[in-house]
Amino acid sequence: MNSGVKQSDSNAPGWERSVLEKLAFAALNEQRAARRWRIFMRLCWLVFFGVLAWTLMAREMASSATKSAPHTAVVEIKGEIASGADASAEFVVAALRSAFEDEGSRGVVLLINSPGGSPVQAGIINDEIVRLKSKHGKPVYAVVEETCASAAYYIAAAADDIYVDKASIVGSIGVLMDSFGFTGTMEKLGVERRLLIAGENKGFLDPFSPQTDKQRAFAQAMLNQIHQQFIAVVKAGRGDRLKTTDETFSGLFWTGQQAIEIGLADQLGSLDFVAREVVKAEEIIDYTRRENIAERLAKRFGAAMGAGAVHAARSFVPQVR
Repeated sequence: MNSGVKQSDSNAPGWERSVLEKLAFAALNEQRAARRWRIFMRLCWLVFFGVLAWTLMAREMASSATKSAPHTAVVEIKGEIASGADASAEFVVAALRSAFEDEGSRGVVLLINSPGGSPVQAGIINDEIVRLKSKHGKPVYAVVEETCASAAYYIAAAADDIYVDKASIVGSIGVLMDSFGFTGTMEKLGVERRLLIAGENKGFLDPFSPQTDKQRAFAQAMLNQIHQQFIAVVKAGRGDRLKTTDETFSGLFWTGQQAIEIGLADQLGSLDFVAREVVKAEEIIDYTRRENIAERLAKRFGAAMGAGAVHAARSFVPQVR
């Protein structure tokens, strides 16, 4: 007698083998997909590094091809002068070396538009300009656009002549170290500062701790020393052209026209004017070192690879302003 009830597939002969085959094929497909993905990612990185290498080679080849004829070499110093910035000593010095070493360059122009920055970075650039001028015997001119203040003027002082616009801002020969103090505010709010240090001055410049007279005197002595270094560089670069007064090194700044009158600049002039009338080479070639897209991607890749590292706290750096 037929019961009319269909026997379950699980009771069919060989069902275990069928299930195992399905699992095996699924695992195999997953392995293939993972292998394809790994191959794809490797190809992507290969293409990326190939494009990076091609870009760098193409830039070098283009530079070699275009810089042989007589020309005026330009190196821009724009924005903050600081490590890691476009106007860092690393980038500016590399550009200067290329400009001086090229046989076609008849003179080097520093195209400046900067409010200042690090005295260390500016000092490195200034020293390198002096060295390269002595080594290659090529003139260096500074052309100021809107601003040439503080660390930017530290650099410009190494030039043979400084050209400005009548409305440019020039000068600010001084040094500052700025911070904040929140001790009074914390007392009013009932907040207690708990700072543990080893070394009595380790908390120096901590905005949440009171500053002692000894620490203030130490900081002032350091600023005074950096200021004197700045003054010495300006005097060495400007020589007898500088009409020194009590305000010259006080941190004041002047218009381009006033800067000419007191000897901080030489005359009015633009980049085209200097190339045409002074260097006598109207063709202008920019040697400024900049990061291209490939280099930025490479840096991001490197940062991603080291994302698990712990970053050290940045140390306080005085600014020439």
